[in-house]
Amino acid sequence: MSQAAATLQQVHVQKDALTNAAVAVADLGALADGAVRMVVESFSVTANNITYAVVGDGFGYWNFFPPKADNADGLGIVPMWGHAKVIESNSADIAVGERVYGYLPMGSHLDVVPGNVTAASFSDKTDYRQPMSPVYNNYTRLAADPEHDPARENERMIYGPLFKTGFIIDYFMRSESWFGAEQVILTSASSKTAMGLASVAKQNSPGVKRIGLTSPGNVDFVKSTGLYDDVVAYDDLSKVATENSVSVDFAGNAKLLASIHGHFGDSLKYSCLVGATHIEDRGAAMGGATDLPGPKPVLLFAPDHFVAFFKEHGPIEGGKMIAKTWHGFLSAVEGTVDIVSLKGLDAARETYLTMIGGTVDPAKGIVIEP
Repeated sequence: MSQAAATLQQVHVQKDALTNAAVAVADLGALADGAVRMVVESFSVTANNITYAVVGDGFGYWNFFPPKADNADGLGIVPMWGHAKVIESNSADIAVGERVYGYLPMGSHLDVVPGNVTAASFSDKTDYRQPMSPVYNNYTRLAADPEHDPARENERMIYGPLFKTGFIIDYFMRSESWFGAEQVILTSASSKTAMGLASVAKQNSPGVKRIGLTSPGNVDFVKSTGLYDDVVAYDDLSKVATENSVSVDFAGNAKLLASIHGHFGDSLKYSCLVGATHIEDRGAAMGGATDLPGPKPVLLFAPDHFVAFFKEHGPIEGGKMIAKTWHGFLSAVEGTVDIVSLKGLDAARETYLTMIGGTVDPAKGIVIEP
């Protein structure tokens, strides 16, 4: 058992004023029986994390990491995806020095209570985390993780969670035989999640044509990825053939969604809404519009689908299935994003504020080393 640092740092965000964020210092305290203490080594800050803050209490994202503060009312910690190392252990199953990948606070340390321990992973059984999706409570043990590549840890943090959403959409669509569609229409085709779906579909569903919709300025970039059979600017939607299709909307723009439904009509066999970013902009289409031609749009919440996926395949076989397509995706996106590493939680706070202000450069991937 090693000695942990006496204090921790966390970035506290005011939940009703997301641009108010400050680095706070608190006492780590004694480690509970059965728990392990991890030092946060690295995490990425992406648009995905901004979604966690924006939808906040609506999906329970503020509940994963309660702030340590004398008066924490109204404060929250934005969850991140990254790597951590065990520095103290009161668990017979987890040794000091072990490294893991998973859901972490925007902070310097995290205590967890390992349960469901296997060679590949464990779950945090801390009481306040149990009401949330188990997908977020799972930590992969890097020594036995088929996805882990020591040389690609930055890419995993930046792309990994978004890629997995793409993976599970393809898995869901295949389980439904793509609803009889011959092509899939992906909005916001330059986004990491859309690229993830396009990559997995290219590998696992090659018979379904992939059509990427994007802004005019991104057409050349999206074409350069080689992930799509065709790339079309939003204003040129009318040029897309109206054969049997499914749409996967990552953009969250109600007007665009209406255009897709209007163009395809009854040829649109399924309309999938992904994520909850810009949920207000979706308008009535989000919850059950009756005035759109074709099928009613359906929101896909990826964690629920992953629970079913791992229940069917188990963590080991399921992990291998994801890893196979993950490595193919990494090859496809090689060099498309300039990865920038920054040190300290002050840098994390500044990056978060830049992103929530909407001024981030999409060609950069930000990694923080607290």
